[in-house]
Order: sequence, then structure tokens, then C-alpha cells
Amino acid sequence: MKLRVAIIFGGKSAEHEVSLKSATNISNSMDRTRFIPVLLGIDKSGEWFYNDSYITDDINLADNDYFIEATNVYLSAAGNTVHVISKKESKNLTSFEIAFPIVHGTFGEDGTLQGILKSLNIPFVGPDVLGSAIAMDKDVAKRLFKAADIPVAASYTLYKNAPSEYSFEKIASELGLPIFVKPVNAGSSVGVSKVTNEKEYHAALSTAFRFDNKILVEEAIIGKELECGVLGNENAQASVVGEIVAKDFYSYDAKYISSTEASLQVPARIESGMSEVIRELAVKACKVIGCEGMARVDFLLSKDNKLVLNEINTLPGFTEISMYPKVWEYTGIPETDLITRLITLAMQRHERDTNLSVDIK
Repeated sequence: MKLRVAIIFGGKSAEHEVSLKSATNISNSMDRTRFIPVLLGIDKSGEWFYNDSYITDDINLADNDYFIEATNVYLSAAGNTVHVISKKESKNLTSFEIAFPIVHGTFGEDGTLQGILKSLNIPFVGPDVLGSAIAMDKDVAKRLFKAADIPVAASYTLYKNAPSEYSFEKIASELGLPIFVKPVNAGSSVGVSKVTNEKEYHAALSTAFRFDNKILVEEAIIGKELECGVLGNENAQASVVGEIVAKDFYSYDAKYISSTEASLQVPARIESGMSEVIRELAVKACKVIGCEGMARVDFLLSKDNKLVLNEINTLPGFTEISMYPKVWEYTGIPETDLITRLITLAMQRHERDTNLSVDIK
């Protein structure tokens, strides 16, 4: 019997449109001999919708507005199945047995959505609540990486209620210039600015604080931007290392919108020894924060071979120009097989965690 897989997309974050593109690729690449995709959208206000008249073959969610004729719904768990219920008519519209959340950014990648799915007691693709939450908070994640002897860039953490706790002069004298300013809890380079002077610095603070109450000011590691895919639960494996060749830094537009702002080089143009170090660190970093299922681990390598872990993305993009599926395809797992593996890993983890028992004496 085919499994019904809810591809959950959209969401309230600034990465809503990216999610539509990722969901499109996942749905179109899914093995239809084993799975039936169920498209389940979250609009920009956070409301859930299901469109029972929307096609499921060769879709393009980015061009065709899924939400126009969709029905506002809520989810109701019943055993090993989740029903999608119309809010207006209290009518069961469809159901699914497993979820593939691909809601990038805040409310989708930070443990919030994972908590909802966990409460429904169904398998879901990607990391669990804790791994998602920690990876999303770059400040907390960096503290854990440092404690585990994983190299990270030097940085300051600033809070919205005290943005001037450290002066620009102090930060620049210790971190040098340029520096990067970024929201702590945002992904896909949203709100990130490259700063070369004090005027740009204050503008960058204003931009970053639009997306979060806590921001990072980091030293710039000028060199190669490298990305490694991680796949698996207890015994995770790393893909080959890919390289981002960007005109400046790997911005939101370069990642998801423009195919001319950056190009992907797979495998990365680095020595084999460095590639192995990166792969080992990628798996280690995921274990440190409890990240299972999948992740894309991003590194920076300076011209003098200083390597730092930049961040872990727990629901990496699946668009046509995204790195995660590309590095796995080069490693030997094409996109359709990758999606199947991710679903299988979700089911295995759910079975493992559901069968946990405590002998209380």
C-alpha cells in the first residue's frame, strides 16, 4: 500500500516563496510507485489550507497560486493517521501517514512545526524539535560547537534592548573589517549584511533587528564557502563537499532566485584531506546538537586555510538550484532516491522513539 505523504509548505517567514519552490521539486521528484503526495499549504498569516482540486502531477507552486481556491483546515490525529479537516464544514478532506515539512525559516525550521507534528504522533522528515531549535539559534549552536572543539568564527551577540552594548570601534578592533551582521534566528541569509564601515554597521543592525531580537556580529572569513550534506539518524553519513562560487557573499537572491549571482561547484575545489575534515566535522556537529534525518552543514575556508563552521540548516532548500540535493546526487543518491531515504529515515526514527520504554522499579 502506498504511503500518503503530506508535503507541508509555505509559512509565515520571509522564506515563504522559497518553500513553494522546494515543495514543487519534492512533489515532482517523489517516487509515485511508493508514495502519494498530499500538498498542504500554510499561508503568510499562519493559516493551514488544503486544495483538493489542485493537480499533483508536474506542479509549479511558485507560478500557480495554491491558496486561491484552497479550504482552511486543521489537523486531527487518529491512530497512525492524520486527518485534514475543513474548518467551515468539519468535513474530512484527506489524510496522511507521514509528513515532509519543507517550511523554511521561522515557525517551520525552528522546532515549532516539528512540535506540532510530534504531538500528532506521526513520522516527519528532518530533525526533531530540539535539533531544529538549537540549529536555528546560531548563538546557542555556536556555544555548543565551541564546547565540542568545532571551530567557529569569532563573534559578538547583541540584543535589541541593548544594541550599543559593544561599540563599533570595539567590535571592529577585535574582529577586523569587513564583518557580517546577521539575525540569530533566521535562515537563507535573510537579513544578513556585509559591513565595511560604521555607517553600514548601524544600517546592518537595523536590518537584522527587523527579523530577530538577537543578532550576531561575526568576523569575516574571506575565502571559499563550502557546504556538506548529512543524511541519517544514529549512523549519519556525509556527502561530498560542494562549493559556492558567489560574486560577493551567498545572499538570499543568490541561493534561491537568481541563477547568475552564484554557481555551485561539486565537488569543491579543495584538497582531499580538507574535504575529509569537513565531512567528519559535519557529522560531528549534527550529533552535538541532536540533529537527525537531514542537514546541510555550511563551512567557510579562508585563503590561509582557516576553517570554521558557519551554520547548520536543518531543512535545506530543495529548489532546482539548491546545494543539498546536488551534493547527494554527485555522491550517488539521485533526488528521487534521496526523498525516499528521507521518508524511510523518518519512519525508522519514529518507530525507534515510539518503542522507548522505561522500567520503573
